[in-house]
Parts: sequence; structure tokens; C-alpha cells
Amino acid sequence: MSAEPALPHHRLPPGNLAELVSGEGGPETLTLLLAAERSRRLLLLRALDDTVDLGAAWDLLSRAQRRAPDVVDDLLMYPQTGMWLATALRGLREVTTDDDPPQWVLLGHFAALAAAAGLRAGLDFTLEVPVRHGRVPLPTLGCAVLPVTGPWAAGTVAARSGRAVVEAGGARVAVPLPPGSAGPGWHPLRRIAVGPAGRRLDVVLDDVDPYRTYPRPTEPRPLSEESVAHWRQLLEQAWEVLLAEQPETAGAMRRSLLSLTPTAARERFRPRSVTSGDAFGGIEASEPDDPVQLAVTLKHEFQHTKLGGLLHLTPLLAPAADEEPEWWYAPWRDDPRPLAGLLQGIYAFAGITDFWSAHRTATRTQTAMAHFEFALWRRRTATALEQVRRHPRLTRVGSTLLETLHARCAEWLAQPVPEQPAALARLCADDHVARWRVHHLRPPAPAVDAAVRAWLDGADAPPGALAAEAETVPDPSARWLDSLATLVRYRLSGADDDRLPADGAEKAAARVTGALVGDALLAAGDAVGARTAYLTRLADHPMRPGAWAGLAGALTTGGTEPAAARLLLRHPERARAVHQALLRTTGTAPDPVRLAAWLGSAPA
Repeated sequence: MSAEPALPHHRLPPGNLAELVSGEGGPETLTLLLAAERSRRLLLLRALDDTVDLGAAWDLLSRAQRRAPDVVDDLLMYPQTGMWLATALRGLREVTTDDDPPQWVLLGHFAALAAAAGLRAGLDFTLEVPVRHGRVPLPTLGCAVLPVTGPWAAGTVAARSGRAVVEAGGARVAVPLPPGSAGPGWHPLRRIAVGPAGRRLDVVLDDVDPYRTYPRPTEPRPLSEESVAHWRQLLEQAWEVLLAEQPETAGAMRRSLLSLTPTAARERFRPRSVTSGDAFGGIEASEPDDPVQLAVTLKHEFQHTKLGGLLHLTPLLAPAADEEPEWWYAPWRDDPRPLAGLLQGIYAFAGITDFWSAHRTATRTQTAMAHFEFALWRRRTATALEQVRRHPRLTRVGSTLLETLHARCAEWLAQPVPEQPAALARLCADDHVARWRVHHLRPPAPAVDAAVRAWLDGADAPPGALAAEAETVPDPSARWLDSLATLVRYRLSGADDDRLPADGAEKAAARVTGALVGDALLAAGDAVGARTAYLTRLADHPMRPGAWAGLAGALTTGGTEPAAARLLLRHPERARAVHQALLRTTGTAPDPVRLAAWLGSAPA
């Protein structure tokens, strides 16, 4: 590939930077980010070429650049190319595992890129490429399937006079023309266009590139024609929502949403989506429940894309002076997060809050569900912002970004929301915090021992030492902390009545992984039944953390035992730790509500 005289110096003018720190960013701003990403890709490619000999593939890519520079630019800026470049450079520095492809396969993907460029540029060539589990993916074109045994092998791509074949193991597959056509042994990469002229979204539905999934590659899994048609319909309807309710975001997406990687559907109301800073413009998403969920996912991951581009130009955080990890509560995660990860989440979920702010006021979508989602995410985003918006490691840009988002969040918090969805949002937000705390926070052991002695001595209140700051100890067993919110979504979607029948709570809980019977009752508004169910759970499984948080919600909603409710809401980890210590010491578990009320009284 021929070297450019010099890469440009990239900067964001104040107006474009102001757009990004507010959570927005129009087409012009995204064009600037894309230009910076192009320079970054070129630097990474040069770093790879300086490290290993790319041989004939480099020569072919150079020829293609001279013949058709736009083709090479398109390949260079394809999200999966960025993902592969970063993976390859890391692979040269890190020890590989048995699950990783051999290094010659990893680096050989460059030959597949060069072959794709040569084909699209109309060049004659023959080039060796890796065969992955019988498949030869050619980026931006498609994937050949050959009867090759074994996970890794070598094949060739040959092009003469506009005709190309992929050969391995004595078998041949012709690459159909024009690109995008299907043929025997060939799966084309589908390109989908949705929306009206002038506002159309053109995106690749990538099911074959190994580097389409983040952060680890996966082998090609071509979709059926029925699945492609289904995704096309979902994307059309989601794009209609975005055009109507988020027109500025949609305009920017048209410039920089380049590929969508579909994955299998997940449990209802629990979609999974991923982006990577190395794969600017690429989104991996599970099949959504409905078009609105897909629209939310696109907005969510587009926020990560923008922030990733900004981070390649300027840091939001200064380097940490202490090597000890600093953990934070992220209201959208089961696990504690480092500061950089929390900032990513804040930016993304500010975008989600903005989506629901607009969606809930659309004439056709004024539903309790939309109000609930808005109220829930504004509260969660505000909680995360309050933790870190004055953190000493924030750079000037990082501080401006968080202060700007904090001001936007204050505007959202001032907007009225109908009482029922607002109350349910408060319940679910508090429940998630409590579940997170009871899993990941550990009160000081001496203070727990002192509390045990005070309880056994009949003291009127716990020792003051128990109010000391708890230590964050990540609990790998923490899963499905969103169970209550998921059950509430079932209720608001119309799938459940406000009250569950006597035998309905078990069935409702069973369809939500990680949910307890008490969660189903609490989501349905039965605080008394939920209280009983949580206490039964604690009697049978006193070491399990989930019921402690649920009991807080049941007592708060029921308006009973206010001291116990406050303690369990704010510090359920104390109740759990002291309860376990008493059980170990005496062999008898104390009444959880009575213990929580005692712990919630003024310390001695």
C-alpha cells in the first residue's frame, strides 16, 4: 500500500465538541470522527506491517489502492477491519489460548482483505487465504463454503478477467458477480436499505465476517432468507421510529452506522448489544422483541460509537495514580465497574433516557411502559452521575461532558410522569441498588462481630462501627439483578393483570431467569404476599442475597416497619452480614425484619 505524505492532524472545533459532550452529534461531527478513525486505521495497519511481513497481500492491496482507492477506503473503514487490526496487534503481544485461531490464521485475514480489494478493483491475482472451519470469508463481499475437514487450512483466491474462484481441498467455489449475488457454495453479504429517499439508512447485515462480534471473533453463521427478511422488517420499523422521534440522531446514523451483526434472540425484555471502540460504526445486537426495542438498541450503541470516536481524539480521564482498582455502582450492570466503564455507561444511558423522553410523548406511544422506562433510566443515569461527576481524575473535557449530562438529567428529572409508572420506576431503581449492595459490599468484619455481641447482649442499638464504609468485593455470582424490572415490564406490557392469582406468582417468576416468587408478587403490587415470600425464602436459604433486597421493597411498598425498610433499602449488606454471623454463632437465624429494624435504629 502506498504511503500518504502525512496523516492530517485531527481536531474537533468547539461547536462539534459541544455537540458530543451534550450526548448529541450531527452528520458533520460524525464525518470528523470518521476522518480521525481513518487515520487511526492507517496507523494500525502501518504498525502491523512494521511488525510482520505481509508479503504478497500487501502488494495486492497496494495495487488495488492505485486502481480503486475508494474500494480500499471502504474496506479500511469497515468496522470489522478495525476489529481485526486491533485483535491482530494484541495477538502479537499476548499469549494465545487453545480457543484462539493460530497466528497464521489471524494474520492471514489480511490476505482475505487484500483479495476482497483485488476482486472489487477488477485485478488479476492469485493469493493464499486461510480457511476457517471450511469457510473463506472475504470482507464486504461474502463467504465461500468448501468441503474442508479440520478447523484451519489454507486455500487460494484467484481472479482472471473479472472471474474469481475460491479453492481449497480440491473443491472450487465461484464468486458470483455482481457482489451481493448468491451462488452455489457462496453466501453473499447482504446490504439493506430502509427509509425514504434522502433519509435512507444503508447498512450491511453481517453474518459472515469473523470479526463482526465483539470483543472476540466468531466463525461465520449465515442467516436464512427468512431471518434476513425478518431483520429487514424490524429495521424498517425501527428506522421509522427514529426518523419520527430522533431525526437528528437518525441523520448522524446515516453517516456512520455501517454494519449490524444479528445474533439469536434472548429472553424477553433482556436484549444484548455490543459495540467496540476498535470497530467504529459496527453494532452487534440480539434479535429484538419488537421494533421499538431495536430503535433503543441502535440509539444505545450509537452513543458508544460516538464516545469511542471522541476517546480516540482526547482522554476523559487522567491516568490513575494508584494501581488498586476503583469500583463503582453501574445501575445497568450486575457487576462493579471501573471508572472508565462507568463513563461509557453514563453516556450510553443518557442517550437511552433521551430516547424515552421523546418516545413517551409521541401521540401513538403514550403508554405506561414508555413512562416507566423514561422514569427508570433518568433516575439510574442521575445516580451514576452523582457518584463521579466531580472525580479528580476527570480531564477538562471529561468534566465538561459529565456536567453537561448532569444538567440535561436535571431537566429530565423535572418532567412530570404519571404516578403509577413513576412509583414502579422508583421501586425498581431502589431494588437494583439494594441487590447490587448485598452482593458486592462487605461491612468491616470487626464491626459485624461487635454488632453480634451487642445483639446477643440485648443492646438497644447497634454499635457505631457498623456505619463505617463497606469494602467493595466483586461477587462473580451476581446475576439477573434486573429481575424485578423485567417482571414489571411484563406487567406494563399487558401480559399480566395488576394482581396475580394465587398460583400465578410461581409461573410469573419462572419465565424470568433469576426471579423469585416474591419478585413476581412485588411487581404485581402485592406487598404483603411479597413480604411473606421473601421471609420464606430467607428461612429456607439464609445465605442467598436476593431476598434481602426484595424484602426492602416489600416493606417500603407496604408502609410497614419503616426502620427495617430504610436499613434494608440503604444498607442491606449490613443485615445480611450480621444475620449470617448470628446464624454461625448461635445456630439459629434471627427474624430478618426484627434484626433490620434494630440495625436501622440510631447507633449506640
